[in-house]
Amino acid sequence: MNYGFSVYFGLDNTKEENIQLLKDAHSLGFSRIFTSLHIPEANYEVLKKEVREFFALAKEYDMDIISDISPNTFKFLDLEDMDLKGLKDMGVKTIRIDFGYSEEDIAKMSRNEYGIKIQLNASTITEEFFDKLDKCSPDYSNVDALHNFYPRVGTAISEECMINKNNILKKRNINPCAFVQSNNRKRSPLKDGLPTLEDHRGMDVREAANHLFALGNKSVFIGDSLPSLEELKDLSSLDPNVIELDIEVKTTDKVMLRILDGVYTARTDEARDAIRASESRLILNGDVIEPFNTVNKKIGDISIDNKEYMRYMGELQILKTNQNEDFRTNIIASILQKDFYLLKYIHGGKKFHFNRVNK
Repeated sequence: MNYGFSVYFGLDNTKEENIQLLKDAHSLGFSRIFTSLHIPEANYEVLKKEVREFFALAKEYDMDIISDISPNTFKFLDLEDMDLKGLKDMGVKTIRIDFGYSEEDIAKMSRNEYGIKIQLNASTITEEFFDKLDKCSPDYSNVDALHNFYPRVGTAISEECMINKNNILKKRNINPCAFVQSNNRKRSPLKDGLPTLEDHRGMDVREAANHLFALGNKSVFIGDSLPSLEELKDLSSLDPNVIELDIEVKTTDKVMLRILDGVYTARTDEARDAIRASESRLILNGDVIEPFNTVNKKIGDISIDNKEYMRYMGELQILKTNQNEDFRTNIIASILQKDFYLLKYIHGGKKFHFNRVNK
């Protein structure tokens, strides 16, 4: 459930482009599709015709179609209001509650007998909303939440807002999800991208998604109309449970490069001065690390202890403070400055790995 894309019928893409996007995304392991059926700028005659064909193919692929709904959506699809069976028969597996429904309606829908999941708007939920919803006995195991995207520059939410909303959701074990923009074909009419976080406007898909996963979001969707194949590949190749850090490598030694290519877990007994990898000393396999580049250490440097540190040989650290040189410690790479902010998310038990940008 980790990767998704968006489709908007009757707007920017031809029917053939939407179908090809679906096929490409499915081949790369995408499992979720977001669509909105009440975009004011859409051509509704085209939209109505294309929806059922697209939904049928997505249903054949067993993909999770997530549709914004409102009372008008059911009318548009020639369904009775709250006809969840009708939506399921079309291939819709998740309905995102947009507007027009009370807390009692939402709770009732969460207990539906058709296996349809309910999705809340993660950007607008409040403690007060949940206080009311709790009284209606919803089935929270059938609920997740997706943040908004924001077409207008300057209106997307802050990281602080996202963290606050996600913390509210986690109290009820509700998984949060969010959007990144595409830089290939941005959705009409503004064409300024559709990110959830304003910090991500104009950012590459992979970098923005990596940040969203670091913030605890469980699914990431590309919001814009037609992501490139490269963007789809970049998102699908990310591990949502591992923070990726771009690094500049300072060694050609095969043993140290092999260690840099591992996936590591930050120790739960967190050190004051460094992020310590739990596993690095366990994967030497008899290799010896000779002293190399034993220079002064700066914040963001990646160090490996050499043979002079005896039983600590192979220990990998990411420095959180500037430190003096030590003949027992090699500096073999550095985190790129643009990724320094990601270090604050690597707490005890969090996994991380490195992307060598100068391979």
